[in-house]
Amino acid sequence: MFENENGSLTVLKTLTDTLADSVNGYRDAAQHVEAAEFRQLFTQLGDDRNQALSDLKAEVARLGGSVDSDGSTLGYLHQRWLDFKASVTGRDDKAIIDEVERGEDYLKDKFETALNADSLDPATRAPIERAYASVRQGHDRVRDLKHSLEGQSVGG
Repeated sequence: MFENENGSLTVLKTLTDTLADSVNGYRDAAQHVEAAEFRQLFTQLGDDRNQALSDLKAEVARLGGSVDSDGSTLGYLHQRWLDFKASVTGRDDKAIIDEVERGEDYLKDKFETALNADSLDPATRAPIERAYASVRQGHDRVRDLKHSLEGQSVGG
């Protein structure tokens, strides 16, 4: 998946794109949930993801890569953003939390795949591992929230 002659840079660009999706997804979820506690959680997790994104962008720059996305990547991210927004608009809090948790599973998988890539430079591994710690923590919080709400009727 990530293997090529620019291994670490390719991994980082994939992860920064995916983290940008996560930041946007959390911001959108925070705008659409009814419960203030969920809004606060999603805002906090979005801020955490934004920090992880900044750290990985700094590593891209350190490796000489461009931190700006190209047009095709922006188009892809924009479409994913619209898809996420359409999936949460008009739904209740539990449905939004379910969608966020699904996105968290996807993001966690991307990071685990990246950390298992043979092409990953050892110097680049540390910032990815730090970002992954944030991703894993957010994933677990949303997963636990989803499970705590199963069987309950939640806002919307």
